[in-house]
Amino acid sequence: MKISILGTGHVGRALAAGWAGAGHDVVLGSRRPDDPDLRAEPAERWGERIRVADPASAAADAEVVVNATPGTASVAALSAVGAPALRGKVLLDVGVGFDAEGNLSHLVESLGEEIQRTFPDTRVVKTLCTIDRELMVAPDSLEGPSTVFLSGDDADAKRTVAGLLADLGWPADSVLDLGGIATARGQEHYALLFMGIAEAVGSYGFGIRVVPPAVRD
Repeated sequence: MKISILGTGHVGRALAAGWAGAGHDVVLGSRRPDDPDLRAEPAERWGERIRVADPASAAADAEVVVNATPGTASVAALSAVGAPALRGKVLLDVGVGFDAEGNLSHLVESLGEEIQRTFPDTRVVKTLCTIDRELMVAPDSLEGPSTVFLSGDDADAKRTVAGLLADLGWPADSVLDLGGIATARGQEHYALLFMGIAEAVGSYGFGIRVVPPAVRD
């Protein structure tokens, strides 16, 4: 599958490596595509399965577009790519927005909802925003199973994203579909609890698990 990842920070690069390792063709979309350091890293680490291009070119031929840009800049970054280039495509959104004081920027409407409202012809699926970048691509690094969530209005798009999660090592029973894109609010607001847990345990490398009630006779 052809995957475009908009954002070349730690999250974007981790996901690029994970999907390239699973056999997908990945293009990193960067505002500085000619940066020699950025171009050298994919060639050195991942070979020809990862390329670097400007965001619009990266998204042009992609089957799935991944938003790994900072949440406060995501809509502007996607608008620069343009609605026509995103029309009909699956957009996997991992972003969470924080303001300058470290507070969530999207308190009433989630970033996922804002993206879906701004690009109504794009099939937005929210996922992977409840875990650290290293766990995103290595769910088996934990002592036990963890849960990752899906939010989106398009069932086919969620199936596509679930398949990409499987390619990163997430088993089917770890993927919980929360429902429509409005449920992305819960995923994004978990960032506050995530930071509290990280401080308490001294690590970002943890997962969470939804444990169902016991079945009783």
